[in-house]
Amino acid sequence: MQAALYVGLSAQVALERRLNTIAQNVANMSTAGYRAEEVKFETVLSRTAKDAVAFATSGENYISRRQGGITKTDNPLDLAIDGDAWFAIATPAGIVHSRDGRLQIGNDGLLRTVTGYPILDIAGAPIMLDVQAGPPTIARDGTLMQNGQQIGAIGLFTIAPGAELERFEASGVIARTGVAPVQDFVANGVLQGYVEESNVNPIMEMTKLIAVSRAFDNASTAVNDGESSLREAIRSLGPST
Repeated sequence: MQAALYVGLSAQVALERRLNTIAQNVANMSTAGYRAEEVKFETVLSRTAKDAVAFATSGENYISRRQGGITKTDNPLDLAIDGDAWFAIATPAGIVHSRDGRLQIGNDGLLRTVTGYPILDIAGAPIMLDVQAGPPTIARDGTLMQNGQQIGAIGLFTIAPGAELERFEASGVIARTGVAPVQDFVANGVLQGYVEESNVNPIMEMTKLIAVSRAFDNASTAVNDGESSLREAIRSLGPST
């Protein structure tokens, strides 16, 4: 009976974590380049009894890499990535990779993200533009042109499928290993005048939210019923006075 209570409690912990990730995804449905957060659920077998009892763990979070929808904006400083590559930006936390290609030209001429971080070239250096020359023309391989002259190239990088990602702010990720410059610009390239949307599916997330909320309520009911049964058993089996 106590094992059933523990199983129910472990389910509540796992479901609460899932609710938190869904809430975060829903809150960022309109965030450009945002990657949804998912949870891998597992079970742990307890061998303390003759028959094994399965306990749900809280699960391991991971960042989904599926591509979001691409929207045409016709803004020359909006960039989307066609493929599985990432931009690199310089932040106080070090180099961060992002799919959010909404850029701006700072007063100092640096090409920056909308949050103010410099975007980097393939060598990891900031990109300087001519403020008076207007928006650049950007080719699929990231090459920047102003007044008919090449002034630099935006770096594109791939991240190995097995690399562990840590979220930075809303749309950025930090990869400690597995980062490499893009060599194939047919499979991976820049689209000027487009923005990649969040890869969150609103309908799926709301469906998950309803399902997980109901499951949490059911687990709570099971725990309460188990506690009531345990108290009743103690009263029934306890010494009479």
